Amino acid sequence: MTRIAIIDPQFDGTPDIELDEAGADTEFTILRPGYDPVDPAALDGADALVNCRSRHYITRSLVEAFTTVKVVVQAGVGFNHIDLDACAERGIPVCNTPDYGTMEVADHAIGLMLALSRGIPTYAERLWTRDDAWGTHALPLPPVRRLSVRTFGVLGLGRIGTAAALRARAFGMRIVFYDPYLPAGAELALGFERAASLEALLAESDIVSVHCPLTAETTEIVDDAFIAAMKEGAVLINTARGGTMDLSAVERGLRSGALCAAGLDVLPKEPLDRSHPLIVAWGAREPWLDGRLIITPHAAFYSPEGLADMRRLSTRAAMAYLTHGTVRSCVNARELERHGFSVGG
Repeated sequence: MTRIAIIDPQFDGTPDIELDEAGADTEFTILRPGYDPVDPAALDGADALVNCRSRHYITRSLVEAFTTVKVVVQAGVGFNHIDLDACAERGIPVCNTPDYGTMEVADHAIGLMLALSRGIPTYAERLWTRDDAWGTHALPLPPVRRLSVRTFGVLGLGRIGTAAALRARAFGMRIVFYDPYLPAGAELALGFERAASLEALLAESDIVSVHCPLTAETTEIVDDAFIAAMKEGAVLINTARGGTMDLSAVERGLRSGALCAAGLDVLPKEPLDRSHPLIVAWGAREPWLDGRLIITPHAAFYSPEGLADMRRLSTRAAMAYLTHGTVRSCVNARELERHGFSVGG
């Protein structure tokens, strides 16, 4: 009997998709700690741990308390909340599921761009309460511009960044990206332009869409200097990780006009910190933010189809290792090798 523990799955009821993928000889333990830490004792007997939400930190102390866990799987893309080295020290591979939600997140990034660039939510909201919303004088909003003459800048041209860029190109936009880890020449296959530096990307882009993972290098990469380097009238889109932004810098940029508008699906603190000055101003619908800020609740990943993919693929990753000793999208391969373990177990 194979046993898999799932922390805070994004479903109610039975793990039907997981059972279909893993087979009847698998037992699932469903843990729902909410925002509380995971009880290590609840993982005793589990062969695999599937973590479904980034709010649950798989810390060194938790890993050191594992008695039976052989593989950790993040049911999602980001893994900055997992202590990769602690897992590697014990020979535990950590896998993620980067091939779910790509289309949804790319669609959401473009949706935020369209909502701001066409003023859709602002115009609709005005119509609820204002009869003068039909007048031409009421239409101008700072981010509303023709898309086909604008440049779409991508920070991090991975799976999602590429999918978002291809969608933007369908609107006739010029595509520029910055990704120091992408091999030379990759841009030629896609017909995109590579910026030589982050500063060069920001200077050229009318829309800057963030698609980089959250690492030590990218933590608060969107800061005051980042915003100061952006092109006049530029719009920031972030569907990656909230930790890539200094939210106070975004507020200062919006207040000063250095940043024209922002569409944010992620925030440094989630659920949102309603005491933060930018969130206070947004919640109060202060006039200076009119048409310039959209916040969505870390929902870019979601569709029923995408959620089913996430559940299926995370279970597949766990079973591949437990059954065959093979790893699917291992994110701590270097750490495992450093501690003398082969990537395949």
